[in-house]
Amino acid sequence: MADDSHGATAPAPQPGAFAPLRQPVFAVLWAATVLGNIGSFMRDVASSWLVTDLSASPTAVALIQTAATLPIFLLAIPAGVLSDILDRRRFLIFVQLVLAAVSGTLLVLSHSGALTVEYLIALTFVGGIGAALMGPTWQSIVPELVPRSDLKGAVALNSLGINIARSIGPAAGGLILASFGAAATYGVDVLSYVFVIAALLWWKRPPAEDTALSENFLGAFRAGLRYTRASKELHVVLLRAAVFFLFASSVWALLPLVARQMLGGSAGFYGVLLGAVGAGAIGGALVMPKLRARLDADGMLLLAALLTAGVMGALFFAPPKWLAIVLLLVLGLGWIVALTTLNSVAQSILPNWVRGRGLAVYLTVFNGAMAAGSLGWGLVAQQVGVPMTLVAGAVGLVVAGLVFHRVRLPAGEADLQASHHWPEPLVAEPVAHDRGPVMIQVEYRIRKEDREAFLQVMKRLSLERRRDGAYAWGVHEHTSDAERVMEWFLVESWAEHLRQHHRVSHADADLQSEALRFHIGPEKPQVHHFLAL
Repeated sequence: MADDSHGATAPAPQPGAFAPLRQPVFAVLWAATVLGNIGSFMRDVASSWLVTDLSASPTAVALIQTAATLPIFLLAIPAGVLSDILDRRRFLIFVQLVLAAVSGTLLVLSHSGALTVEYLIALTFVGGIGAALMGPTWQSIVPELVPRSDLKGAVALNSLGINIARSIGPAAGGLILASFGAAATYGVDVLSYVFVIAALLWWKRPPAEDTALSENFLGAFRAGLRYTRASKELHVVLLRAAVFFLFASSVWALLPLVARQMLGGSAGFYGVLLGAVGAGAIGGALVMPKLRARLDADGMLLLAALLTAGVMGALFFAPPKWLAIVLLLVLGLGWIVALTTLNSVAQSILPNWVRGRGLAVYLTVFNGAMAAGSLGWGLVAQQVGVPMTLVAGAVGLVVAGLVFHRVRLPAGEADLQASHHWPEPLVAEPVAHDRGPVMIQVEYRIRKEDREAFLQVMKRLSLERRRDGAYAWGVHEHTSDAERVMEWFLVESWAEHLRQHHRVSHADADLQSEALRFHIGPEKPQVHHFLAL
């Protein structure tokens, strides 16, 4: 931990925004990722526009968005686990090959005239599976590519790269689609995967260290779910994300119909609209430091809701094309404010050991809300029309933004670095790692008048125990000695308890110190470990 108690110490200079690009591996993979995302956006434009040729049904159009996002909702958590237990480089290469096969199949079907709505939705779903597997893994490799001092800059550059691709890919895809057809657009996407795979093959990633405490898939999956259930701060982030994206998804699900039916645009114009969203997001990334200086996270999310709803309301009037482009620039600003705010809060409240799985849960909620919202708004548009659906979504977004503004996002200022302050448990003989369950008992002596205050601290401590691995927890008093209080918790195996030792953060240590202040014994509370027979 940095010592800021000496006012004379000058703060360390912050690395520049583009400092991570001085790392050759990061620079190559970042550039390849931008190219790959450009191809993906081109494919999405072709699919979203092509479905309007194959069917005039708003439900069919919205199903493309659902098919793209539903797999991420279903598979993000397993993908987060896989990113922690598999060789990430090989895993990414496999996923890129799957995505290239999807676009190659779309190329063949569209060129032969055999592409149907059913094929398009099915292949979009398979592409969504690839995106679900890839997302957490790309995020997980960033700390391997840059020094710790450049980590924040690398994360910001990744966001910038996505929005560069968003600003170029849709517009380029629309132009290629209008000039050469869907098959050519899908062909360019296939080519983009060649660059990504080549970059991954060039990256000589050191083999992962296999420790005795390495987690298996099911154990890591359960640990991630336990953490999610016990983290009230994460619950708030997930709730705010679900509400925002459920209403905001209406404009994304119906945008192809807005471009084609309400604004009378072509495929190229639809690509320009999506490019405007990307350009607006890039502009938003540049002004966000000034916005953060004036607004906290809750204010930023409310601003994003008002901007997004304002765009949706303005599109109701079928504005001129030039004004629609301006409105989509504003939509990009609102979208990047919401995404960056929620993502940064989620990252700030997750410790390193569970960050991939926690972010996977966040992606699950995000994409689940987008998938459900897209399908729901498509069905609504089928009944009342696209313009009225946009108004309904805008009103709902404003009302929800104002109501849930009272549910404050966590500050995310706790020190979540591992404290390593727990001593290693004493054992009479070696214990097999799969032995369990394990009961841990901590015996305190608490004055009767301090009992209520102590229990309040212990309620907070119980959440920490559960987040770090306990699946059951309780506090009991001794029948013959009222000052003798026993805290106990159960962990599924000896290996999981040893992992618990490495997961306790400095913030958790501070909370445990708060509980220890009530202990009146001459020595520290006694800790006992019991193994099931």
